[in-house]
Amino acid sequence: MKSSHWNRVVWFCVCVTLSTPAWSDDGITIPGYTPATGVERGYSVQKATETDMSFWFDNSGASVTARGVFHPRMTVLSRDETGMRVRWSLNAELPEGTAGPADSYQMNLLYRNSLAAYGTSTLEVETDLNGFPSNPVGVDRILAHMREMAANAPGGENGVNGIIGKIEQNPLLIVTALVPEAQLLASGQFYQDQVMQIGQAAVESRIEDYNGVNVSVTSTWTLESIDAASHTATLSLSEEFDPAALSQSQQPAAAKMMAAFPERVKNLTADQLASIKRAGKTRSVKFVVSLDDGSAVEATEIVSVTTGGFTLRTYTHILRDDMPARLPLPAVLTAKVLQTPDLHVEPLPSAKAEPGILDELSTPPSPAESQETVAATEKDGAEAIAPVSLEAKSAEVARSAISYDRVLNIELTPESAAKFRDFTQAALGRQTQLLINDQVVMEPWMREPIMDGRIVLAGTDGKDLETMAEQLKVPGASIVVRLRP
Repeated sequence: MKSSHWNRVVWFCVCVTLSTPAWSDDGITIPGYTPATGVERGYSVQKATETDMSFWFDNSGASVTARGVFHPRMTVLSRDETGMRVRWSLNAELPEGTAGPADSYQMNLLYRNSLAAYGTSTLEVETDLNGFPSNPVGVDRILAHMREMAANAPGGENGVNGIIGKIEQNPLLIVTALVPEAQLLASGQFYQDQVMQIGQAAVESRIEDYNGVNVSVTSTWTLESIDAASHTATLSLSEEFDPAALSQSQQPAAAKMMAAFPERVKNLTADQLASIKRAGKTRSVKFVVSLDDGSAVEATEIVSVTTGGFTLRTYTHILRDDMPARLPLPAVLTAKVLQTPDLHVEPLPSAKAEPGILDELSTPPSPAESQETVAATEKDGAEAIAPVSLEAKSAEVARSAISYDRVLNIELTPESAAKFRDFTQAALGRQTQLLINDQVVMEPWMREPIMDGRIVLAGTDGKDLETMAEQLKVPGASIVVRLRP
C-alpha cells in the first residue's frame, strides 16, 4: 500500500553482514537462508492500512481503515550458488473461517481485480540468496496482457499505458503489486551465517532515492530472544529516514495538498503551515527466523508515512502455516469493528480474455479477466454503485497552475468529501458522469480514488464555468456523481 505522492525506488533487502568485530564469537548463529526445494509453504497474511486526513477534514470520515486477509503459497523451485527461482501461487479469496462480512475486506476485493489486470494467479521470480526478488519471470506475457487491455479500453488507454511504462522501467513493480510478502520475508533472511549477541544492536545505513533526492536510512538490528523449543530466533529491525531530506523530496506533494484546500490554508497558523511541509517515515519490523534453515517464518511490519498533513500507516503480519504464532499483533489487525470505507468493487469480467496472452508459468493460472470489458457490461453492474449527491462548500473559477486555462475549483463539504471518496474507490476502472442541475458536465474514467474532496472542471468556456460556480453557490444546490449509463 502506496501513498500516491511517493515516487520511490523499490526498497531492497539490507543484505548486510551482521558479524562485526564488536560481536564476540560465542554469540548466537543465525544460519544463512537455505530453504528446501520442491516444498510448498503456505502463509497466512493479514494487512491493514489507516488513512488519516483529519488535519484537513474535521469529521470522523477523515480517518478510515482498509483491511485484507490472504493465503499465498510459495515453492522454491531451484537453488544454486548465485540465487533461487521461486513460484508464488496467489489468490484473493478470503481464507476459510475469516470473521466478518466479505465486503468489509476491501483489500481482497481490490486485489482480486489486480490479479485480473495482470492476467495471472501465479508468479515466478528469480531471487538472490536471501530470497529477495531480482527478476520476475514472464514479464513480456504480463505486459502483452495489459497492452491488450489498453487497446480495448475506450478512454482508458493512457492510464493503463502509464502502468505499463513503469513496469518496463522497473519489472520488480510486478512483485511489489502482486506479492510484497516476498520482499518483507526476504528482509529478515540472510545470505550467509550471522553471529549475533542477544540485546546488542547493529546499526547500518543506506541511501534511497525519493523524487531525485538522496534520503539516508538508518537501520538498527537487534537479536531479541531465542526459543529453544521451536528452534527459532526473534529479531527486530527499526528504520528511520532522514527527515530533512525526506521533507525536501516531498515539497511537491505538500504543495499539491495545499492547493487542494485553499480555504483551509488561509486559516492555518505558521506552525501548522510548517507542519504541512514536514515529512516523516518510520518502519518497524519483527521477525521469527528458523535456526534450522534461516527462513523467516513469521513477520510483523508497521510503516508510517506523513507528508502534506496526510498520514498513512500500513500493518502487515505474515505467519507460515506450519508454525505457531509468537509475535504480538497490532490492534488494528485484531479489531472486531473497524471504520472502513463502504466499497462496492465489481469483479473484472473475463469474457474478452484470451489464453494466448495469459501468463504461462509453471502452474497454469486461472482464466484472466480483462479490466476493459467493464465498458461493455456497465449496464449489468450499474446497480452495484449507487449515485451520490454532493454539496459544495465552495466553488471558485481560477487560473490553472499547470496550463493557465480557467478552471472551476469545487471544494466539497467534509460529509460530501467522504461520500465522494467512497464512490471513487468503488468506481475504479469505470466511466462516470458528473451532473450539475441535471446537466452532464464531465464524464471522467475513474483511475484512482479522490481523497481530498476536491473536483476541478476544465476544458469548458469561461462563461460556462462562471455560470456553474454561481449555480453551486445557491443554497441547496447539489452535484450528482454516477456511473455512466
